[in-house]
Amino acid sequence: MERVNCAVEIVKRGYEPKDAMEFGSKAAEKLNAAGQELVFLLNRGYDVKSASTFIGNHHLLSERQRLALARITSTKAALMERRRKELTQAPAELVFDGFNTIITLEVALSGSLLLAGMDGTIRDLAGLRGTYRIVDKTVRAVELLFAHLDELGVKKALFYLDQQVSNSGRLRALLLDQARDHAVEVQAELHPSVDGLLSRMERVVTADAIILDKCGSWYNLNRTLIQSAVPDAWIFRLDGLRTEGFLCPS
Repeated sequence: MERVNCAVEIVKRGYEPKDAMEFGSKAAEKLNAAGQELVFLLNRGYDVKSASTFIGNHHLLSERQRLALARITSTKAALMERRRKELTQAPAELVFDGFNTIITLEVALSGSLLLAGMDGTIRDLAGLRGTYRIVDKTVRAVELLFAHLDELGVKKALFYLDQQVSNSGRLRALLLDQARDHAVEVQAELHPSVDGLLSRMERVVTADAIILDKCGSWYNLNRTLIQSAVPDAWIFRLDGLRTEGFLCPS
């Protein structure tokens, strides 16, 4: 079997020129205040969309800043339930939200904006929108991921990729090809409804809040991997953001 040969372009995944200003030190104070107010409303039953709109308008936030706050914040109830279901050690078998995992690693390697969620996850703002292409960071992201799985002693990794997303088949081929150099047994499948499937499963690797709220159990792999393998990654945090006893992880 021949190696997969992917012609790739050099891309900074998730890069937006305005991020340096909108998530820089001068904007941090305003975003911290907005985040605390958003959490206050969410914990009192307000819908995240309407609450984000209200807070965003009040603080004159950009659409990207509003989306970031929505992805960072969580209700107390959600945090408690996610913490209850979080696995503290890597199990022998893991099930991956493929695009969610790989794209976040690509963003980290690109030096683009990442977000520290209150639930301890690391999220990005890259977005998929039905289109994906393999870039120069993809192979490195996969290599780091598989090396980390070897270190954790994971025996089997099953990746689910959204079937309707362009180039999902190419990413599947790349995953299977790179796995040949590692001890972990890798399977990769295309599926028409990955979110729905993972929401019913155990031992899930994802940062998708909807999946985290519904799945049986999850493992926070990207956080430890990025902190160890990409220590200079740009991770934006809301300092001092609390929700009745919960503090946004550092």
